[in-house]
Amino acid sequence: MHINLSGKTALVTGSTAGIGHAIARGLAAAGAEVVVNGRSQAKVDAAQAAIDKAVPGAKLCGVAADVSTAEGCAALLVAIPRVDILINNAGIFEPKGFFDIPDADWQRFFDVNVMSGVRLSRGYMPGMLERNWGRIVFIASESALMIPKEMIHYGMTKTAQLSVSRGLAEMTRGTAVTVNAVMPGPTMSEGVQTFVADLAKQNGQSEAEAAANFVKQHRPGSLIQRFATVEEIANMVVYVSSKEASATNGAALRAEGGLLQTIA
Repeated sequence: MHINLSGKTALVTGSTAGIGHAIARGLAAAGAEVVVNGRSQAKVDAAQAAIDKAVPGAKLCGVAADVSTAEGCAALLVAIPRVDILINNAGIFEPKGFFDIPDADWQRFFDVNVMSGVRLSRGYMPGMLERNWGRIVFIASESALMIPKEMIHYGMTKTAQLSVSRGLAEMTRGTAVTVNAVMPGPTMSEGVQTFVADLAKQNGQSEAEAAANFVKQHRPGSLIQRFATVEEIANMVVYVSSKEASATNGAALRAEGGLLQTIA
């Protein structure tokens, strides 16, 4: 199967690093014109340069906007009024005990992880429905179904993303627009690399040992018994963004290494 997204414009929020950057690179390699987004112009410019180097001839533009705010989303919609593919990837995580999570953190996580996708979907989806083609993908997590006790606030936002995604999919009935969610498991993004490096220092281990021990101790149900790469997650997202994925709609697609011990 050859995925060709030529002629399509894709916006990937939070695409200056990690999974979002890999998704942007994958969509560009498939021929899409990709809008790179981050909070600072310097990071957006650096991400564009990295993708351009990895994908010679890539069609790219960048918009610096903080999508955790209504103002940032509005600015992005003004700068890029139409997209064919919207990847709601912007997100944050932080291990913190439930009794230590203040109200401000609950609100911050909800604004970044949930409301960014709500606002941008509200802005872009009507045009997709009018044109009768579009793809919206929410980057959720296995934590949406297996709520981690060490970051309940994060798990709450990922469950909310599944609800929003499925609800929006119901609005596409009879059209060529699809809305889906992808659920990565533990993935070795830059943020996780920093987390693993800190664990390694705390426990006097190498980073490889710390990563392996984290999966064994905290995600023992993993069938692949390792962190996924950002490219492995991006592959799923590029597929579900494609014309070839036209029969996949309203789904919560797993890329979590077999952590979830259910068949549905």
